[in-house]
Amino acid sequence: MKIACLQLNATVGDFEGNLQKVREAYQKAVLKEVDLVLAPELFLTGYPPRDLLVHEDFLRANDVTNAKLASWVGEVPLICGILTRNETRPGKPLRNSGAFFQEGEIRHLIHKCLLPTYDVFDEDRYFEPGTACIPFEWNGKKIGITICEDIWNDADFWRERLYQVDPVRELAGKGIDLLVNISASPWTQNKEMLRYAMLQKVAETEKLPLVQVNVVGGNDELIFDGHSMAFNSKGRLIARGRSFEEQILVLDTEGEECDPAWPCEEELLFSALSLGTRDYVRKCGFGKVAIGLSGGIDSALTTVIAVEALGPDNVLGVLMPGRYSSQGSITDAEALAKILEIEWKTLRIDDSYQALLKQLGPFVQESDGPDLTLENLQARIRGVTLMAISNKTGRLVLTTGNKSELASGYCTLYGDMCGSLGVLSDVSKTQVYQLARWINRHQEIIPRSSIEKAPSAELRPHQTDQDSLPPYEILDGILDLYVLKGRTVSQIMAAGFEENVVRDLIKKFDQNEYKRRQAAPGLKVTTKAFGIGRRMPIAQGFRHP
Repeated sequence: MKIACLQLNATVGDFEGNLQKVREAYQKAVLKEVDLVLAPELFLTGYPPRDLLVHEDFLRANDVTNAKLASWVGEVPLICGILTRNETRPGKPLRNSGAFFQEGEIRHLIHKCLLPTYDVFDEDRYFEPGTACIPFEWNGKKIGITICEDIWNDADFWRERLYQVDPVRELAGKGIDLLVNISASPWTQNKEMLRYAMLQKVAETEKLPLVQVNVVGGNDELIFDGHSMAFNSKGRLIARGRSFEEQILVLDTEGEECDPAWPCEEELLFSALSLGTRDYVRKCGFGKVAIGLSGGIDSALTTVIAVEALGPDNVLGVLMPGRYSSQGSITDAEALAKILEIEWKTLRIDDSYQALLKQLGPFVQESDGPDLTLENLQARIRGVTLMAISNKTGRLVLTTGNKSELASGYCTLYGDMCGSLGVLSDVSKTQVYQLARWINRHQEIIPRSSIEKAPSAELRPHQTDQDSLPPYEILDGILDLYVLKGRTVSQIMAAGFEENVVRDLIKKFDQNEYKRRQAAPGLKVTTKAFGIGRRMPIAQGFRHP
C-alpha cells in the first residue's frame, strides 16, 4: 500500500491555517498517486489546545472546520486526528478522535483510549476515553487506527505499564492488515530513539506493517520533532521523516528496508531549540527579537540559535556594560555580533546605576561594599533597558539563562530573567558548552574566549560563578539525579557526590521555586523541565532526610 504521511506544523487555534495546510498537502499527496493519506493527532485544533477546549466558540469553530475538511476529501481517503463532541453522558464533553474521511464524509471514527495525565499531558481533564478498538475495512484491508498514547503500552516493551488495556493488542487480535498511529508526540532528548525502539517492537511482535505520522513544530514550551516512521511486518524500518521539518513522506508498506542512523545529539538539540524559538516568536505574532549580549557563553549560544531561527536581520544584540564588565567580554560580544552579521547597540548602565544609588540612598550605600542588592540592581537595570527596547520596537526579548542557573537560583528576578522566552532554560550549563563547541566544529563562530574563560555575571570585582556554586559538572550531575531522575539524598551521595554539596544544592533547588514560577516560558528538551511538567509547591515545609 502506498501511503503519504503529512508531517506538518500546526498552530494552536488557527483553524483556517491548519485546514489549509492539510488541504494543500493532501492535494500534493494525491498527485503522487497514493492509496491513503495520514495527518497527525488533533491537527486542526493544534496540540495541545488546553483550556481553549472549555470555550464554546472554539468548539463551534472546530465543528465547522471538521465539516470543511470532510467536504474537501475525495476518493483517496484521509485519516486525520480531530476533536469531536461526546454525545454520551455521564462523561467528559469531548473526545480526541481519529476520522477516516472519504468522498465528502467521515466513514469511520475512533476515539483515543489511553489519555495521558503525566508530565506535560492533562488529557483526562478534557476528554472521554474510547472503550472500543474496532478496525475499519477498506479496499480489501482491515486497518487499525490508534492515536499517539494508544501505542505506548506494549507489554513486551515496557517493564511497567501505565494502563491496564492495550489497544494495539486488541486490534491485532481482530486480524488487522495495517496498524496506523496518528500522533502529536513532543520531543525530548533521545525521545526519537525511544519512539523508534518502541514502534519497532510493536511491529515485530504483532507481525504487522506499522505507520506513524507525527506532528512537527513548536507550541509554547513543547517542541515536536516529526520523525514519522514506517515499519514492515518484520519490525524493520522502511521510511522515516526528517527531523524538525515539514514533509510529505511517501512510502510503500512493501518497500525496502532503510538505514536507521540518526543525527548526533548536538545537532538534534540545536535543531529543536531553533525550531522552538522560531515557532514561539512567529506564532505569537512577532518577527524580531532582542537579546542582551554580555560576552558570555549563554548569551552567545542564545544569539546563534536566534539567528538560525529567524535570520540575522531579525535579531538585535544589546550590549549593556557596567563598571565591572571586562573589556574582554565587551570585545567578545562585539565579535559575535560581527560574525553573525546582526545589528547591535551599546548602552552603558553606569549613569542609571548611579541615579538609582542616589535614589536609594537611605537604604543602599555603595561604600558598604559589594553585596547582592548592588549586584541585582545592575541586572535589573539591564532588564528595564531590554523591556523598554521591546516596548518601543515590538521585539520579543529572549532570556539567556540556562537550567543550572534557574535550578540554583543564580539569576535575578526582573533582571536577567526578564523576557518572553527562555531559550536555554532546560539546557544545563555543561550542555551549553557542548553545543557551543559543536557550533564551532568547522569554524569559530562563538569566540573561543567566551567558551574558555571562567563563567561570570560580572556584577562585582573578580566575580566567577564558582564563588557561589560548585563546578558545573558537579552541579549538573546532582541536578540530573534530583530533578530528572527523582533520586534521594542518600542515592545521590552513593553516586559519588559529597553530602554537604548535595544538601546545599538541593536546598537551593527547592528554595528557588518562587523564582521559576515567575520566569519566562522555556523550551522543553528534557524529560523534566521547569514549567508545566513539574508542579512543585512554593510554600512548603518538607526537608529531605
